[in-house]
Amino acid sequence: MKSESSTIAKPDSHAKGTVTQAFGNLLHVAFNGDIKQGEVAFVRLGSLGLKGEVIEIAGPEAKVQVFEDTRDIQLGSPVDFTGNLLEAELGPGLLSSIVDGLQNPLEAVADQAGFFLPRGLYVNPLDRSRRWDYTPKVKVGSQVQRGDSLGSTLEGRFHHQVMVPFSLYGTYKITWIIAAGSYTPDTVVAKAVDKQGNEHSFTMIQRWPIKIPLIEGERIKPTEMMDTGLRIIDTQFPIMKGGTFCSPGPFGAGKTVLQHHLAKYSAVDIVVVVACGERAGEVVEVLREFPHLIDPHTNETLMTRTVIICNTSSMPVAAREASIYMGTTIAEYYRQMGLNVLLLADSTSRWAQALREMSGRLEEIPGEEAFPAYLASRIAEFYERSGVLSLRNGSAGSLTIGGAVSPAGGNFEEPVTQATLAVVGAFLGLSRERSDSRRYPAIDPLISWSKYVVEVGHLLERQAPEWSQEVRRAERFLRQGNEIGKRMEVVGEEGTSMEDLVIYLKSELYDFSYLQQNAFDKEDAYCPLKRQIPLFGLINQIFKGSWKFEGHDEARQFFLSLQNQIKNMNTLSFNSGQYSESRGRIQEMLESHS
Repeated sequence: MKSESSTIAKPDSHAKGTVTQAFGNLLHVAFNGDIKQGEVAFVRLGSLGLKGEVIEIAGPEAKVQVFEDTRDIQLGSPVDFTGNLLEAELGPGLLSSIVDGLQNPLEAVADQAGFFLPRGLYVNPLDRSRRWDYTPKVKVGSQVQRGDSLGSTLEGRFHHQVMVPFSLYGTYKITWIIAAGSYTPDTVVAKAVDKQGNEHSFTMIQRWPIKIPLIEGERIKPTEMMDTGLRIIDTQFPIMKGGTFCSPGPFGAGKTVLQHHLAKYSAVDIVVVVACGERAGEVVEVLREFPHLIDPHTNETLMTRTVIICNTSSMPVAAREASIYMGTTIAEYYRQMGLNVLLLADSTSRWAQALREMSGRLEEIPGEEAFPAYLASRIAEFYERSGVLSLRNGSAGSLTIGGAVSPAGGNFEEPVTQATLAVVGAFLGLSRERSDSRRYPAIDPLISWSKYVVEVGHLLERQAPEWSQEVRRAERFLRQGNEIGKRMEVVGEEGTSMEDLVIYLKSELYDFSYLQQNAFDKEDAYCPLKRQIPLFGLINQIFKGSWKFEGHDEARQFFLSLQNQIKNMNTLSFNSGQYSESRGRIQEMLESHS
């Protein structure tokens, strides 16, 4: 791969400037020429060019945030403006790639520079020497628009559509197409003319500014559920494909583990993992595990459908903001191919901290807890890039966005959490109490919620006619059981009526044997809907059942035995002989005590 830093063009038509002040990674640059908000600039240090972005323009002076370590930058250091916005390079080869927040492929950078990444080294995100088997789809004379497929190449198991660049608007007439064959990604595969007669050449690669939503098609309402294999999510707090959710929680409550599970088991085509400020050790765990883990939906390694963006807490703070938008743009690109994409951001709190740091250097009026006043709008803009698109070819693609939030001390009243809760469709709140008591996942069912429960109930009507009512019944038992449990801590079990004790024991059975799963058991770690629905039916049978007990001890013994039987059944292969026998024993227990 070529190093981009050695090939950066410096045409005279682009503006130039010099550094006048420096505040950490924020530079004040006096410039001559025309520049625009969001334009990429390079600060020159001898043969090095440090990448930056224009974030504010005031008269003849621009404020540039640099994505690298700014040591050695001096008064008068030259700055070259490129005329381009901060862009993502899109094309075949993105899947299974590992890039930083500026889309530098980390493996290629390591091959050039070793394990310690130097400043000013920028490598082409897509390997220009790799060849792809390309099959054209359009014919000479065809009329095409932005987003229309020119041809396709096989990227793993996906037909990667080579599309008319999204930066081109209007209608174009195809004048030439390349024959089917094996080509490098920068080979011209088609040519077209616009209405003015100007000719345009198309390759497999295109670019798109990362802070502008990539949308070509009509937004439609989400109509499919995203099966995650976690019973507490799929049953109590479901997520729709094209929806949004967040998972706030204190340090060590299991946010990253939850996101790893979603990346492994969610029923989507593509997963984009954005580690924006996460600890490097947790990212390394993903890099080590994913190539060896098998996707239960395709029986292929998880890396073949995954893009990982690493911008860990040890990397420059300014690049955290870029990493979020970079991941979203790549996810939107695959959505335009009619694929279902899941974007996981871990964690948006550290992204917000980067915004706060830059806002302070810009001397903006601070909002709550010194976060910028526009924090809520930035968070809303990020989650609003999700959704389902109906495409011109009749297919539909979805982008589901989930963000982990790391509130200091687990305080959900802090600004980042509150701004996130105002825009997401589901809230999966993790609690320290459940985490400390080794309940996995540590999602607290008493504080969490989802706006998609009714829609999922309609989708599951054929398989489970009373799904919505059963979910509400389960939630009611959880809340009643929690209130009774608090009273029992004061008056003791002896001062609790048998009716209240049975409600409490039913809620505990539901929590321990259904809402919790064993991540180390291959059967219980992933529970698909076909297994959840009959199990949830059994739980509701227990909720509706009435039994007579002679004393509190007998009631407790009965429910503990029932709980253990269900937990053992969860570890058995679905619909196997052992599973059927275990289910039969549970039914006998329920009937013998009725």
